[in-house]
Amino acid sequence: MNAHPADDLAEDEPRHEAVARAIALLVERRDDPPDLATLAAEAGLHPHHFQRVFSRWVGISPKRFAQYLRLDHARRLLSAPTSLLDAALDTGLSGPSRLHDLFVTCEAMTPGDWKARGAGLVIRWGLHSSPFGRCIVGVTDRGVCWFSFVTGDEGAAVAEFAGEWPGAELVRDQAATAAVAARMFAPVAAPDTPPLPVLLRGTNFQVKVWEALLSIPPGRVASYGDVAAAIGRPTASRAVGGAVGSNPVSVLIPCHRVIRASGILHNYRWGSSKKQALLAWEAGLTDAAAA
Repeated sequence: MNAHPADDLAEDEPRHEAVARAIALLVERRDDPPDLATLAAEAGLHPHHFQRVFSRWVGISPKRFAQYLRLDHARRLLSAPTSLLDAALDTGLSGPSRLHDLFVTCEAMTPGDWKARGAGLVIRWGLHSSPFGRCIVGVTDRGVCWFSFVTGDEGAAVAEFAGEWPGAELVRDQAATAAVAARMFAPVAAPDTPPLPVLLRGTNFQVKVWEALLSIPPGRVASYGDVAAAIGRPTASRAVGGAVGSNPVSVLIPCHRVIRASGILHNYRWGSSKKQALLAWEAGLTDAAAA
């Protein structure tokens, strides 16, 4: 029986890095996509092997991924009825098999916990590879409390994470965080997957925005105005943008699904290219599941 990608993430991180390099090249050349041989050379693999590795870890082929990288695809997504977000908020989460859209439960810290900035909390953290680059995962007994990409110096990224939790005891534990990293980027949820709890530290307004983001289905996007209207604050688009940008558990709380009403992708903490890659990935998986 073939192993599920989530089963051997830690052992296969070099392949994740190869896929990440290929995705970066696809994003860079989205208007003139490189052929399979060029992508394979970037990944350091034989073309046939690269095709299998990419499809296994990403869930769709390199060619399909390239098709979803076009900016006009995001604009088409945004042209969907804005009532979509309202309906999702009314009826609960729904969608295809992306596990973190179907199996995430959120708990917000109390105001006292929020002010204490992690005092008395033990956070186990680790650095991992993913199809979209290196990332930091932080988990507590109450749930995942941190996810961020590493776009430059790893030490600076770790310092940023630690700075958000000055009162907590931080323990590096690769084994404790590897399973979370694997679940976040598994193309398909394993059977009987239990809910993945997320611990949110933010103001009431921020938490409300983050919870609304969970209701944007994978493969879809919403504007900042859509989110503001959905939470009953139609004139608060700018404040919504601030809350989206300060999301501490990216990908699981899908801040990458919020874009400008014009369809322009911008203001992602780790760059618009990363945002575009995540949206293309989700759109491809969603359409594949629907088919």
